[in-house]
Amino acid sequence: MGERFFYCWRLLATAICFAVFGLGGVLLLVVVFPLLRVLVWKRECRFIYAKAVIQFVFQFFVGLMHGLGVLRFEVIGRERLNRRGLLILANHPTLIDTVFLMAFVQRADCIVKGDLQTNLFTRGAVNAAGYICNNHGNECIDDCIYSLQSGNNLIVFPEGTRTPRNSQISLKRGAANIALRARRNVTPVLITCQPQTLGKNEKWWHIPPKTVHFRIEVQEDIEINDFLNESINLVMAARHLTSYLQAYFTEGIKRHA
Repeated sequence: MGERFFYCWRLLATAICFAVFGLGGVLLLVVVFPLLRVLVWKRECRFIYAKAVIQFVFQFFVGLMHGLGVLRFEVIGRERLNRRGLLILANHPTLIDTVFLMAFVQRADCIVKGDLQTNLFTRGAVNAAGYICNNHGNECIDDCIYSLQSGNNLIVFPEGTRTPRNSQISLKRGAANIALRARRNVTPVLITCQPQTLGKNEKWWHIPPKTVHFRIEVQEDIEINDFLNESINLVMAARHLTSYLQAYFTEGIKRHA
């Protein structure tokens, strides 16, 4: 009886959290960011303030999910995020990985899908913070490099989408190209979630039978100089770095599964 009650409570709490997320997105769109636009005229400064607002909101949201018993989490190596100009690469097992990372990272920038710029619940944050849209083709990498050079911490999910249920990781070369062209070391973040939830093609109400536990580990930086020195051009360097990162994340997931 107790387990059934707690399951029903977690289902209700999950619905509450998603409702709060949607309502918060609308409030940011119609109240907070228009006010910020009036108060802060300089575009770049407005982006910085908007990122700070979003970090505060996501910190509240993570606390809400934890407080209601929807999930538990631990962050290992969080002190490594207290820097500027980081290129943070993470695996992407769940829908809310971005929420966690942007709650813990100051001046967080990220690459978003084009349709998020028009979505009622996300367009306020996406446009106010100047997040990088992935439908700009080759300009996307240039925008990422500019963001890093501006002192932002760029969060990238090299898979480009959520990890399949079988945990088979397949990385794109875009993240490696950003690292090599920007001459920026990689700060890897390994995210595991047990039991699995909010994965690819899963609905929010498909909650597991027990409380999920997120483990977010910020690991030591990966130096990119070796990949630049051993390859004759950036294309080969990006290929080698992508292969290395794929093996790196695959092994990390197996280790903590």
